[in-house]
Amino acid sequence: MNSYTASETSGPGIFSWPRRAEAWLDDRGKPAWIAATVLGFVVFWPVGLALLGYTIWSKRMFNRSACHARREQFREMHRMHRSAWMSSGNTAFDAYKAETLRRLEEEQDAFNSFLQRLRDAKDKQEFDAFMEDRARKATEPKSDVTEA
Repeated sequence: MNSYTASETSGPGIFSWPRRAEAWLDDRGKPAWIAATVLGFVVFWPVGLALLGYTIWSKRMFNRSACHARREQFREMHRMHRSAWMSSGNTAFDAYKAETLRRLEEEQDAFNSFLQRLRDAKDKQEFDAFMEDRARKATEPKSDVTEA
């Protein structure tokens, strides 16, 4: 993410800490820069203003890297999903693919219904245990005797 090498950011000297801090914030992304800027305003407003100016000047707030990467990933997933339903031109393979997808959908539906039955059984078991505990507490004799 950042353009500094380890030797540039870890060298000794009084002027190396800003580079290390910048590399650390760059590794954590835009939310870290925003948090640092807000913290700078809270602690001492000129520091916050300096950080805000630096992030705008260096284009750290307006780079598209993270957003652009997510958008490209979504587009690739969409292309893959769409190509799964397109014809390959081979009718035998298309029939096999359609049958396999149908079978997988049936298995997924069966598994989802199994999970729902399992959740229902667990809920019933928990409710029955609650009702038994409540009935047991209602039948226990109350000790209203106070010690003198």
